[in-house]
Amino acid sequence: MKKTTTLIKNADVVVTMNSKRSEMKSASILISNGEIVAVGYDLGPADNIINAQGCVVTPGLINTHHHLFQSLVRGVPVGQDALLFGWLKTLYPIFQRMEGEDMFTSAQSGLGELALSGCSLSADHQYIFPNNVKLEHAINGAKSIGVRFHATRGAMSVGESSGGLPPDSLVEKETDILRDFERVIAELHDPSLNAMVQVGLAPCSPFTVSEGLMRDTALMALDKGVMLHTHLAENDEDIAYSLEHFGCRPGEYAERLGWTGKHVWHAHCVKLDASEIDLFARTKTGVAHCPCSNCRLGSGIAPIRQMRDSGVKIGLGVDGSASSDSGHLLSEARQMFLLQRVQNGANSMRAREALEIATLGGASVLNRTDLGSIEVGKRADIAIWDITGLAAAGAWDPVAALVLNGPFNVRDLLVDGQPVVAEGRLVNEEEAMIVERVNARVKRLMS
Repeated sequence: MKKTTTLIKNADVVVTMNSKRSEMKSASILISNGEIVAVGYDLGPADNIINAQGCVVTPGLINTHHHLFQSLVRGVPVGQDALLFGWLKTLYPIFQRMEGEDMFTSAQSGLGELALSGCSLSADHQYIFPNNVKLEHAINGAKSIGVRFHATRGAMSVGESSGGLPPDSLVEKETDILRDFERVIAELHDPSLNAMVQVGLAPCSPFTVSEGLMRDTALMALDKGVMLHTHLAENDEDIAYSLEHFGCRPGEYAERLGWTGKHVWHAHCVKLDASEIDLFARTKTGVAHCPCSNCRLGSGIAPIRQMRDSGVKIGLGVDGSASSDSGHLLSEARQMFLLQRVQNGANSMRAREALEIATLGGASVLNRTDLGSIEVGKRADIAIWDITGLAAAGAWDPVAALVLNGPFNVRDLLVDGQPVVAEGRLVNEEEAMIVERVNARVKRLMS
């Protein structure tokens, strides 16, 4: 089969995110069959040419935490001003009504929005499976958009009658959960280095599943070689629940159940203390930081500066669209940048560090050594940002402008060398048709 080559040429700046964090002016990138084969000057020829003059080129952004099904419940009026637990109780009755088509449509919508914000790989945490919903529904939505997808099979097993938060109608039997965990790994997970679809295991949170399920899931993940994900230490309610029910802080709870290590990443971690940060650093446990969601729910400002300085792996997440109401990953980088400066001072985070967390940081959290930087041998997940418009007008530093200015949508996005966004539009799906499907599904849920 003939190799297909693509040349991204004459970029104003290529932000490589290599070990030296090199930035190359007026540079080009040569891609062959989805792999970066050269970065430099006077490259080519190629079958396809993308002129990146007037653009900053970065690695594709990586989203490490989402709940795509929540794209259909944005801004639900009753829960708009609630804290985490109250907000969840508002939405549970709506979640009970969701079907497979809702999961497919919300995945298309959420991942389309993310792609337009420069995201080439997204994780997803789906923890509800009512009405014969399967993980395949979201995976098929991701395939239709063309982005890489790390789907996690979540679960809830402790309902209200057993002291949990969700209604009993939304929880599953633990034997059924474990059986489906094994099924999705066997049928859907691609363990290869350059995978487009991978699967992880993700019991929802310490207040919705039993200790036994947490422990059994950790053992299965090690046995099957997949990653583990859950929510941890999101707000003060979360800490209080852990102290009352488990007699310890969330970090200690995670450690004693086998939920630390390089194959584990936790969402939020807003309330980690110094000892828990040290634990995560020592064990190479990752964190998905969701600054907009943490602001929206009043959860607090996560200690990202302290985590980074201690060596904790940090990636960004947009969280579910019901709690952050937006799926724009570059805006999350800006929000993190601003919040860390509010908390720690104006010199506590640079714009380039925010971009690093949004790219290389996410790749590290998800153990994707094939992604996160623009280097020979890496996969060609590449975002091209037009900086010739008003949003960047007057910017002396075009790279920093991506975080300081904006918001920006990506002009072009390649995933494994294939166009997913071109000239600011989705390539594989009509945006108007996605919106039409979303509106129809929302109308059904509202009725």
